[in-house]
Amino acid sequence: MALIGTDIEHAAKLIETGEVIGIPTETVYGLAGNAFNTDAVTRIFKIKKRPSFDPLIVHTDSLSKIRGFVKAIPESALKLAECSWPGPLTLLLPKKNIIPDLVTSGLPDVAVRIPDHATTLALLQRLAFPLAAPSANPFSYVSPTSAQHVNDQLGDKIPYILNGGGSTVGIESTIIGFENNQPIVYRLGGLAIKKIEEVVGKVKVMAHSSSDPTTPGSLKSHYAPDKKVIIGDIKQLINTYKDRRFALLSFQKYYEGIPAENQLVLSATGDLDEAAKNLFSGLRQLDKLPVEYIFSELVPPEDLGLAINDRLKRAAAK
Repeated sequence: MALIGTDIEHAAKLIETGEVIGIPTETVYGLAGNAFNTDAVTRIFKIKKRPSFDPLIVHTDSLSKIRGFVKAIPESALKLAECSWPGPLTLLLPKKNIIPDLVTSGLPDVAVRIPDHATTLALLQRLAFPLAAPSANPFSYVSPTSAQHVNDQLGDKIPYILNGGGSTVGIESTIIGFENNQPIVYRLGGLAIKKIEEVVGKVKVMAHSSSDPTTPGSLKSHYAPDKKVIIGDIKQLINTYKDRRFALLSFQKYYEGIPAENQLVLSATGDLDEAAKNLFSGLRQLDKLPVEYIFSELVPPEDLGLAINDRLKRAAAK
């Protein structure tokens, strides 16, 4: 298994030699390599078993560094960056040739963000190049929110996991692209639509893609545990499947007659931020149980609830 530690200098030296390692961010843990190094990027795809048509997000620590590998930053993108970085926001910007086509799956725009995590920001400041870093999990599986999650599934394929504690947001970044300076949300995520619209006005939200995605993480089936996820009225599902083995992932309440170890509540107080933080770790926990199904329900479709529902629907689409 991989060594888990907090040595930023050791992490930097590994990456500088072309290695791929696990890194923490406020959203989820990433599988990181030198974004300018095609060999390192190729290793990311191989380790994740990720299809090469699914582009990667590039991480760095400053707008000045981003200007070094993108051709332009639209005015509305700059406004969002100034208000939301560091943070769970990814912008699609026209790339310079220094970004390999493999990173963007041959597309003209590169997905970039500045993560809001002190450990990874210190690592990025130490490096002379940005990091390509998709979530550190096998392709299409539930994203990791702790160093141990990464080690459980990829620890035999990477030498080091930089430990930064649990992810504080717990779901991936919101991805925004631009057409004629008009922002378009391509993936719902950790930055709520309401906060985006406070900065740039009304935005268009695109549905996720079922094939040939143009942005990272936009496949219809994604973030899925091995067990079958069914979304609906949990009480009705319990009655319908009463003779089957199942676990429950509910928003606020526990259900009588179901073993406590087979239930996970995202937020007893109905806090959507807390629910988002617990979503992926909850799915992982229930996926380890000897059950056939995981029953879940949608949460209120507001703020981060929109992103939570997006992830639940994609998990159920498997």
